[in-house]
Amino acid sequence: MRIPRLVIAGSTSGVGKTSITSAIIYGLKKRGFSVQPFKVGPDYIDPSYLSSISKNETKNLDVWLMGKQELIQSFTRNSNSDISIIEGVMGYYDGFGGKSNLASTHHVATLLQSPVILILDASKTSRSIAATALGFTKFHKNSRISGIILNKIGSKKHEDLCRSALSNLKIPIIGVIPKNPSVNLESRHLGLIPVGEQKQLHKKIRQISKDISDYLDFDIIEKICKTTPSLEKIKPLKTKKSKISIAIALDNSFNFYYHDNIEALRREGAKIKFFSPINDKKVPNCDLIYLGGGFPEILASSLTKNSSMKKSIKNNAENGMPIYAECGGLMYLTNSITYGKKKSKMVGLFDVDTIMTKKMTLNYTEGKINSNCLISKPHNFRAHEFHYSKIINVPKDSKFLYDLKIGEGISSHKDALTEYNTIASYCHLYFDSAKFASNLIENTLKF
Repeated sequence: MRIPRLVIAGSTSGVGKTSITSAIIYGLKKRGFSVQPFKVGPDYIDPSYLSSISKNETKNLDVWLMGKQELIQSFTRNSNSDISIIEGVMGYYDGFGGKSNLASTHHVATLLQSPVILILDASKTSRSIAATALGFTKFHKNSRISGIILNKIGSKKHEDLCRSALSNLKIPIIGVIPKNPSVNLESRHLGLIPVGEQKQLHKKIRQISKDISDYLDFDIIEKICKTTPSLEKIKPLKTKKSKISIAIALDNSFNFYYHDNIEALRREGAKIKFFSPINDKKVPNCDLIYLGGGFPEILASSLTKNSSMKKSIKNNAENGMPIYAECGGLMYLTNSITYGKKKSKMVGLFDVDTIMTKKMTLNYTEGKINSNCLISKPHNFRAHEFHYSKIINVPKDSKFLYDLKIGEGISSHKDALTEYNTIASYCHLYFDSAKFASNLIENTLKF
Protein backbone atom coordinates (compact mmCIF):
# COMPACT_ATOMS: atom_id res chain seq x y z
CA MET A 1 0.00 0.00 0.00
CA ARG A 2 1.55 3.28 -1.14
CA ILE A 3 1.41 5.99 1.53
CA PRO A 4 3.43 9.14 0.83
CA ARG A 5 4.78 10.09 4.26
CA LEU A 6 7.33 12.07 6.20
CA VAL A 7 8.54 12.27 9.80
CA ILE A 8 9.50 15.68 11.22
CA ALA A 9 12.09 15.18 13.97
CA GLY A 10 14.06 17.51 16.23
CA SER A 11 17.54 17.38 17.67
CA THR A 12 16.00 18.29 21.04
CA SER A 13 12.70 19.28 22.60
CA GLY A 14 11.78 22.92 22.01
CA VAL A 15 13.50 23.10 18.65
CA GLY A 16 10.30 24.17 16.87
CA LYS A 17 8.85 20.84 15.70
CA THR A 18 5.19 21.77 16.14
CA SER A 19 5.44 25.16 14.41
CA ILE A 20 7.46 23.75 11.52
CA THR A 21 5.28 20.65 11.16
CA SER A 22 2.23 22.94 11.03
CA ALA A 23 4.00 25.00 8.34
CA ILE A 24 4.74 21.90 6.27
CA ILE A 25 1.11 20.82 6.50
CA TYR A 26 0.01 24.34 5.53
CA GLY A 27 2.34 24.43 2.52
CA LEU A 28 1.32 20.99 1.27
CA LYS A 29 -2.35 21.95 1.52
CA LYS A 30 -1.63 25.12 -0.47
CA ARG A 31 -0.27 22.81 -3.16
CA GLY A 32 -3.59 21.01 -3.25
CA PHE A 33 -2.75 17.96 -1.14
CA SER A 34 -4.90 16.63 1.66
CA VAL A 35 -2.79 15.87 4.75
CA GLN A 36 -3.28 13.39 7.59
CA PRO A 37 -1.26 14.40 10.66
CA PHE A 38 0.17 12.06 13.28
CA LYS A 39 2.02 12.72 16.53
CA VAL A 40 4.65 10.42 18.03
CA GLY A 41 4.12 9.84 21.75
CA PRO A 42 1.19 10.21 24.13
CA ASP A 43 0.81 13.99 23.75
CA TYR A 44 -2.67 15.52 23.54
CA ILE A 45 -1.78 19.18 22.98
CA ASP A 46 0.50 19.34 19.93
CA PRO A 47 -2.01 17.24 17.94
CA SER A 48 -4.64 19.95 18.35
CA TYR A 49 -2.37 22.38 16.46
CA LEU A 50 -1.80 19.96 13.61
CA SER A 51 -5.53 19.20 13.42
CA SER A 52 -6.28 22.91 13.28
CA ILE A 53 -4.11 23.37 10.19
CA SER A 54 -4.84 20.10 8.40
CA LYS A 55 -8.60 19.98 9.16
CA ASN A 56 -8.10 16.27 9.93
CA GLU A 57 -7.98 14.70 13.39
CA THR A 58 -4.40 14.02 14.45
CA LYS A 59 -3.69 10.43 15.51
CA ASN A 60 -1.12 9.39 18.12
CA LEU A 61 1.63 6.87 17.38
CA ASP A 62 3.15 5.44 20.55
CA VAL A 63 5.04 2.13 20.58
CA TRP A 64 4.88 1.81 24.38
CA LEU A 65 1.11 2.17 24.52
CA MET A 66 0.12 0.55 21.23
CA GLY A 67 2.74 -2.08 20.52
CA LYS A 68 4.61 -2.31 17.20
CA GLN A 69 1.96 -4.06 15.13
CA GLU A 70 -0.97 -1.96 16.36
CA LEU A 71 1.05 1.22 15.63
CA ILE A 72 1.71 0.18 12.04
CA GLN A 73 -1.90 -0.89 11.54
CA SER A 74 -3.26 2.33 13.07
CA PHE A 75 -1.02 4.41 10.80
CA THR A 76 -2.00 2.46 7.70
CA ARG A 77 -5.69 2.43 8.61
CA ASN A 78 -5.78 6.18 9.24
CA SER A 79 -3.65 7.31 6.28
CA ASN A 80 -6.53 8.19 3.99
CA SER A 81 -5.19 11.51 2.72
CA ASP A 82 -2.71 12.30 -0.06
CA ILE A 83 0.22 12.65 2.36
CA SER A 84 0.77 11.62 5.99
CA ILE A 85 2.92 13.93 8.12
CA ILE A 86 4.26 12.67 11.45
CA GLU A 87 5.54 15.05 14.12
CA GLY A 88 8.19 13.49 16.36
CA VAL A 89 8.65 13.70 20.11
CA MET A 90 11.58 15.08 22.15
CA GLY A 91 14.99 14.55 20.53
CA TYR A 92 15.13 12.19 17.56
CA TYR A 93 16.73 9.24 19.39
CA ASP A 94 15.19 9.87 22.83
CA GLY A 95 13.41 6.67 23.85
CA PHE A 96 11.71 5.28 26.94
CA GLY A 97 13.61 6.25 30.09
CA GLY A 98 16.49 7.61 28.01
CA LYS A 99 18.09 4.14 28.01
CA SER A 100 16.99 2.80 24.65
CA ASN A 101 15.51 3.58 21.27
CA LEU A 102 12.12 2.21 22.41
CA ALA A 103 9.25 4.55 21.56
CA SER A 104 11.60 7.21 20.14
CA THR A 105 10.84 9.13 16.96
CA HIS A 106 13.57 7.10 15.22
CA HIS A 107 11.89 3.88 16.37
CA VAL A 108 8.57 4.98 14.85
CA ALA A 109 10.24 6.18 11.63
CA THR A 110 11.92 2.77 11.33
CA LEU A 111 8.69 0.83 11.91
CA LEU A 112 6.94 2.94 9.27
CA GLN A 113 9.91 2.91 6.88
CA SER A 114 9.55 6.66 6.65
CA PRO A 115 12.04 9.32 5.56
CA VAL A 116 12.88 11.98 8.14
CA ILE A 117 13.53 15.70 8.08
CA LEU A 118 15.67 16.77 11.05
CA ILE A 119 15.21 20.23 12.59
CA LEU A 120 18.33 21.81 14.07
CA ASP A 121 18.44 24.90 16.30
CA ALA A 122 21.21 27.03 14.79
CA SER A 123 20.78 30.00 17.12
CA LYS A 124 24.02 29.59 19.07
CA THR A 125 26.28 27.90 16.57
CA SER A 126 27.67 28.18 13.06
CA ARG A 127 30.32 25.72 11.82
CA SER A 128 29.61 23.39 14.75
CA ILE A 129 26.14 22.72 13.34
CA ALA A 130 27.82 20.27 10.96
CA ALA A 131 29.17 18.23 13.88
CA THR A 132 25.66 18.03 15.33
CA ALA A 133 24.16 16.99 12.00
CA LEU A 134 26.94 14.45 11.38
CA GLY A 135 26.34 12.95 14.82
CA PHE A 136 22.64 12.47 14.12
CA THR A 137 23.27 10.86 10.73
CA LYS A 138 25.99 8.50 12.03
CA PHE A 139 24.58 7.69 15.50
CA HIS A 140 22.47 4.88 14.04
CA LYS A 141 23.45 2.79 11.02
CA ASN A 142 20.20 3.81 9.33
CA SER A 143 19.28 7.28 10.53
CA ARG A 144 16.64 7.67 7.79
CA ILE A 145 17.47 11.42 7.70
CA SER A 146 16.69 12.73 4.21
CA GLY A 147 16.82 16.45 4.83
CA ILE A 148 17.66 19.18 7.33
CA ILE A 149 15.86 22.35 8.39
CA LEU A 150 17.87 25.07 10.12
CA ASN A 151 15.81 27.05 12.62
CA LYS A 152 16.53 30.38 14.33
CA ILE A 153 19.09 31.70 11.86
CA GLY A 154 20.36 35.15 12.92
CA SER A 155 21.48 36.69 9.62
CA LYS A 156 22.48 36.02 6.00
CA LYS A 157 26.10 35.65 7.11
CA HIS A 158 25.02 33.14 9.76
CA GLU A 159 23.08 31.19 7.13
CA ASP A 160 26.08 31.12 4.78
CA LEU A 161 28.36 29.79 7.52
CA CYS A 162 25.92 27.02 8.38
CA ARG A 163 25.32 26.07 4.75
CA SER A 164 29.05 25.95 4.06
CA ALA A 165 29.68 23.74 7.10
CA LEU A 166 26.90 21.33 6.10
CA SER A 167 27.84 21.10 2.41
CA ASN A 168 30.03 17.99 2.84
CA LEU A 169 27.19 15.98 4.40
CA LYS A 170 25.37 15.88 1.06
CA ILE A 171 21.98 16.01 2.80
CA PRO A 172 19.64 18.63 1.33
CA ILE A 173 18.80 21.68 3.41
CA ILE A 174 15.02 21.86 3.15
CA GLY A 175 14.61 25.24 4.85
CA VAL A 176 16.39 28.04 6.64
CA ILE A 177 14.11 29.82 9.09
CA PRO A 178 15.12 33.18 10.60
CA LYS A 179 14.96 33.78 14.33
CA ASN A 180 11.63 35.44 15.09
CA PRO A 181 9.95 35.46 18.53
CA SER A 182 6.56 36.09 16.94
CA VAL A 183 6.50 32.55 15.51
CA ASN A 184 6.75 30.92 18.93
CA LEU A 185 3.64 29.20 20.26
CA GLU A 186 2.64 30.02 23.82
CA SER A 187 3.20 27.44 26.55
CA ARG A 188 1.35 26.18 29.60
CA HIS A 189 2.64 24.02 32.44
CA LEU A 190 1.96 20.78 30.56
CA GLY A 191 3.21 22.05 27.22
CA LEU A 192 1.45 24.08 24.54
CA ILE A 193 -1.99 25.58 25.11
CA PRO A 194 -4.79 23.51 23.55
CA VAL A 195 -6.19 25.11 20.39
CA GLY A 196 -9.78 24.79 21.54
CA GLU A 197 -9.11 26.99 24.55
CA GLN A 198 -8.43 30.23 22.67
CA LYS A 199 -10.34 31.41 19.62
CA GLN A 200 -7.51 33.75 18.65
CA LEU A 201 -4.99 30.96 18.77
CA HIS A 202 -6.18 29.30 15.57
CA LYS A 203 -5.58 32.56 13.71
CA LYS A 204 -2.09 32.82 15.19
CA ILE A 205 -1.22 29.22 14.30
CA ARG A 206 -2.31 29.77 10.72
CA GLN A 207 -0.24 32.96 10.45
CA ILE A 208 2.83 31.27 11.97
CA SER A 209 2.43 28.35 9.58
CA LYS A 210 2.12 30.69 6.59
CA ASP A 211 5.18 32.73 7.64
CA ILE A 212 7.40 29.69 8.18
CA SER A 213 6.23 27.95 5.00
CA ASP A 214 7.77 30.76 2.95
CA TYR A 215 11.22 29.54 4.05
CA LEU A 216 10.71 25.87 3.10
CA ASP A 217 11.47 24.11 -0.19
CA PHE A 218 8.27 22.23 -0.96
CA ASP A 219 9.59 20.75 -4.20
CA ILE A 220 12.09 18.73 -2.16
CA ILE A 221 9.58 18.01 0.62
CA GLU A 222 7.07 16.64 -1.89
CA LYS A 223 9.75 14.50 -3.54
CA ILE A 224 10.88 13.02 -0.19
CA CYS A 225 7.29 12.28 0.84
CA LYS A 226 6.65 10.32 -2.33
CA THR A 227 9.92 8.36 -2.29
CA THR A 228 8.71 5.78 0.21
CA PRO A 229 8.32 1.98 0.17
CA SER A 230 4.89 0.38 0.24
CA LEU A 231 3.37 -0.83 3.50
CA GLU A 232 1.32 -3.97 3.87
CA LYS A 233 -2.38 -3.41 3.25
CA ILE A 234 -4.66 -4.25 6.19
CA LYS A 235 -8.29 -5.25 6.38
CA PRO A 236 -10.71 -2.49 7.47
CA LEU A 237 -12.18 -2.92 10.94
CA LYS A 238 -15.85 -3.74 11.22
CA THR A 239 -18.22 -1.53 13.19
CA LYS A 240 -20.75 -3.27 15.41
CA LYS A 241 -24.36 -2.21 15.76
CA SER A 242 -25.06 0.39 18.44
CA LYS A 243 -25.53 -1.18 21.87
CA ILE A 244 -25.16 1.71 24.31
CA SER A 245 -24.74 5.49 24.39
CA ILE A 246 -21.69 7.10 25.99
CA ALA A 247 -21.63 10.72 27.18
CA ILE A 248 -18.10 12.15 26.75
CA ALA A 249 -17.11 15.41 28.45
CA LEU A 250 -15.66 17.77 25.85
CA ASP A 251 -15.07 21.47 26.42
CA ASN A 252 -12.26 23.83 27.44
CA SER A 253 -11.70 21.89 30.67
CA PHE A 254 -11.86 18.36 29.30
CA ASN A 255 -10.29 17.74 25.91
CA PHE A 256 -7.43 15.25 26.34
CA TYR A 257 -8.59 12.16 24.47
CA TYR A 258 -6.94 9.74 22.10
CA HIS A 259 -9.03 9.97 18.96
CA ASP A 260 -8.46 6.23 18.51
CA ASN A 261 -10.12 5.58 21.89
CA ILE A 262 -13.31 7.32 20.82
CA GLU A 263 -13.24 5.50 17.49
CA ALA A 264 -12.72 2.18 19.31
CA LEU A 265 -15.84 2.84 21.39
CA ARG A 266 -17.85 3.65 18.26
CA ARG A 267 -16.52 0.56 16.52
CA GLU A 268 -17.54 -1.66 19.45
CA GLY A 269 -21.11 -0.38 19.40
CA ALA A 270 -21.25 2.94 21.25
CA LYS A 271 -23.23 5.97 20.21
CA ILE A 272 -21.22 9.01 21.32
CA LYS A 273 -22.82 12.11 22.86
CA PHE A 274 -20.53 15.01 23.79
CA PHE A 275 -21.42 17.33 26.65
CA SER A 276 -19.87 20.21 28.58
CA PRO A 277 -19.43 20.07 32.38
CA ILE A 278 -18.99 23.85 32.20
CA ASN A 279 -22.00 24.88 30.14
CA ASP A 280 -24.60 22.08 30.27
CA LYS A 281 -26.97 21.65 33.19
CA LYS A 282 -26.83 17.87 33.34
CA VAL A 283 -25.37 14.81 31.69
CA PRO A 284 -27.31 13.79 28.57
CA ASN A 285 -29.33 10.59 28.67
CA CYS A 286 -26.73 7.81 28.38
CA ASP A 287 -25.48 4.46 29.69
CA LEU A 288 -21.86 5.40 30.47
CA ILE A 289 -20.03 8.64 31.30
CA TYR A 290 -16.44 9.20 30.10
CA LEU A 291 -14.53 12.07 31.74
CA GLY A 292 -11.18 12.60 30.02
CA GLY A 293 -8.14 14.66 30.86
CA GLY A 294 -7.59 18.38 30.52
CA PHE A 295 -7.15 21.48 32.64
CA PRO A 296 -10.05 21.53 35.13
CA GLU A 297 -8.01 23.74 37.47
CA ILE A 298 -7.93 26.58 34.92
CA LEU A 299 -11.72 26.89 34.75
CA ALA A 300 -12.35 25.51 38.23
CA SER A 301 -14.60 28.43 39.18
CA SER A 302 -16.88 27.72 36.20
CA LEU A 303 -17.01 24.03 37.07
CA THR A 304 -17.78 24.92 40.70
CA LYS A 305 -20.62 27.25 39.77
CA ASN A 306 -22.32 24.59 37.65
CA SER A 307 -23.78 22.84 40.68
CA SER A 308 -26.53 21.12 38.67
CA MET A 309 -23.96 19.33 36.51
CA LYS A 310 -21.97 18.21 39.56
CA LYS A 311 -25.14 16.95 41.16
CA SER A 312 -26.15 15.15 37.95
CA ILE A 313 -22.82 13.30 37.75
CA LYS A 314 -22.80 12.37 41.43
CA ASN A 315 -26.40 11.15 41.37
CA ASN A 316 -25.70 9.04 38.29
CA ALA A 317 -22.67 7.49 39.98
CA GLU A 318 -24.55 6.75 43.21
CA ASN A 319 -27.33 5.14 41.16
CA GLY A 320 -24.81 2.74 39.66
CA MET A 321 -24.20 4.30 36.23
CA PRO A 322 -20.72 3.31 34.98
CA ILE A 323 -18.25 6.21 34.89
CA TYR A 324 -14.73 6.06 33.49
CA ALA A 325 -12.47 9.03 34.33
CA GLU A 326 -8.83 9.81 33.56
CA CYS A 327 -6.59 12.51 35.07
CA GLY A 328 -8.65 15.72 34.73
CA GLY A 329 -11.75 13.59 35.14
CA LEU A 330 -10.29 12.12 38.33
CA MET A 331 -9.60 15.63 39.65
CA TYR A 332 -13.17 16.72 38.87
CA LEU A 333 -14.61 13.81 40.87
CA THR A 334 -12.67 14.71 44.05
CA ASN A 335 -13.96 17.03 46.79
CA SER A 336 -11.96 20.03 45.64
CA ILE A 337 -9.15 21.42 43.47
CA THR A 338 -6.72 23.89 45.02
CA TYR A 339 -4.90 26.02 42.46
CA GLY A 340 -2.66 28.69 43.96
CA LYS A 341 -4.54 30.14 46.92
CA LYS A 342 -7.98 29.30 45.55
CA LYS A 343 -9.87 26.17 46.57
CA SER A 344 -12.78 25.18 44.32
CA LYS A 345 -15.45 22.65 45.19
CA MET A 346 -15.81 19.75 42.76
CA VAL A 347 -18.20 16.76 42.46
CA GLY A 348 -17.15 15.07 45.70
CA LEU A 349 -17.72 11.51 44.57
CA PHE A 350 -14.37 10.49 46.06
CA ASP A 351 -13.55 11.70 49.56
CA VAL A 352 -10.12 13.05 48.57
CA ASP A 353 -8.79 16.43 47.44
CA THR A 354 -6.67 17.67 44.55
CA ILE A 355 -3.87 20.20 44.84
CA MET A 356 -1.83 21.63 41.99
CA THR A 357 1.94 21.38 42.42
CA LYS A 358 5.02 22.82 40.74
CA LYS A 359 6.34 19.36 39.94
CA MET A 360 5.41 17.76 36.64
CA THR A 361 4.64 14.05 36.71
CA LEU A 362 5.30 12.68 33.24
CA ASN A 363 5.80 8.93 33.01
CA TYR A 364 5.05 5.90 30.99
CA THR A 365 3.33 3.55 33.41
CA GLU A 366 3.03 -0.19 33.63
CA GLY A 367 1.02 -2.27 36.03
CA LYS A 368 -1.72 -4.76 36.66
CA ILE A 369 -5.47 -4.39 37.00
CA ASN A 370 -5.89 -6.35 40.22
CA SER A 371 -9.57 -7.35 40.09
CA ASN A 372 -12.59 -7.54 37.80
CA CYS A 373 -13.83 -4.06 36.99
CA LEU A 374 -15.63 -1.94 34.44
CA ILE A 375 -12.74 -1.88 31.98
CA SER A 376 -11.09 -5.27 32.40
CA LYS A 377 -10.56 -8.54 34.19
CA PRO A 378 -7.18 -8.83 35.99
CA HIS A 379 -4.77 -7.82 33.26
CA ASN A 380 -1.29 -6.37 32.75
CA PHE A 381 -1.35 -2.99 31.04
CA ARG A 382 0.76 -0.09 29.82
CA ALA A 383 -0.34 3.54 29.99
CA HIS A 384 1.03 7.00 30.74
CA GLU A 385 0.50 9.75 33.33
CA PHE A 386 0.85 13.45 32.59
CA HIS A 387 -0.12 15.99 35.27
CA TYR A 388 0.85 18.77 37.66
CA SER A 389 -1.55 17.76 40.39
CA LYS A 390 -1.57 15.49 43.42
CA ILE A 391 -4.35 13.70 45.25
CA ILE A 392 -4.24 14.28 49.02
CA ASN A 393 -6.25 13.26 52.11
CA VAL A 394 -6.58 9.73 50.76
CA PRO A 395 -8.37 7.50 53.32
CA LYS A 396 -6.52 4.34 54.33
CA ASP A 397 -9.45 2.17 53.25
CA SER A 398 -9.58 3.59 49.70
CA LYS A 399 -9.99 0.96 47.00
CA PHE A 400 -7.47 0.97 44.14
CA LEU A 401 -7.76 -1.15 40.99
CA TYR A 402 -4.27 -0.62 39.52
CA ASP A 403 -0.99 -1.81 41.02
CA LEU A 404 1.85 0.05 39.28
CA LYS A 405 5.25 -1.44 38.58
CA ILE A 406 6.31 1.73 36.74
CA GLY A 407 4.82 5.15 37.53
CA GLU A 408 3.59 7.09 40.54
CA GLY A 409 -0.20 6.88 40.32
CA ILE A 410 -2.37 8.36 43.05
CA SER A 411 -0.74 6.96 46.18
CA SER A 412 2.25 4.63 46.74
CA HIS A 413 2.22 3.24 43.20
CA LYS A 414 -1.52 2.60 43.42
CA ASP A 415 -3.92 4.08 40.91
CA ALA A 416 -7.57 3.97 39.83
CA LEU A 417 -9.86 4.83 42.72
CA THR A 418 -13.16 2.98 42.54
CA GLU A 419 -16.55 3.66 44.07
CA TYR A 420 -19.92 2.28 42.94
CA ASN A 421 -19.31 1.57 39.23
CA THR A 422 -16.84 4.44 38.79
CA ILE A 423 -13.14 4.18 37.94
CA ALA A 424 -10.95 7.28 38.17
CA SER A 425 -7.19 7.19 37.57
CA TYR A 426 -4.17 9.23 36.57
CA CYS A 427 -3.28 6.54 34.02
CA HIS A 428 -4.30 7.21 30.43
CA LEU A 429 -5.03 3.91 28.66
CA TYR A 430 -4.91 3.24 24.94
CA PHE A 431 -8.06 1.20 24.40
CA ASP A 432 -6.86 -0.81 21.40
CA SER A 433 -3.84 -2.12 23.33
CA ALA A 434 -6.28 -4.60 24.91
CA LYS A 435 -10.05 -5.18 24.82
CA PHE A 436 -10.73 -2.10 26.93
CA ALA A 437 -13.38 -0.59 24.63
CA SER A 438 -15.35 -3.83 24.24
CA ASN A 439 -15.05 -4.51 27.99
CA LEU A 440 -16.44 -1.05 28.81
CA ILE A 441 -19.41 -1.63 26.55
CA GLU A 442 -20.13 -5.23 27.57
CA ASN A 443 -19.85 -4.42 31.29
CA THR A 444 -22.05 -1.36 30.83
CA LEU A 445 -24.69 -3.59 29.27
CA LYS A 446 -24.60 -5.79 32.40
CA PHE A 447 -25.15 -2.79 34.68
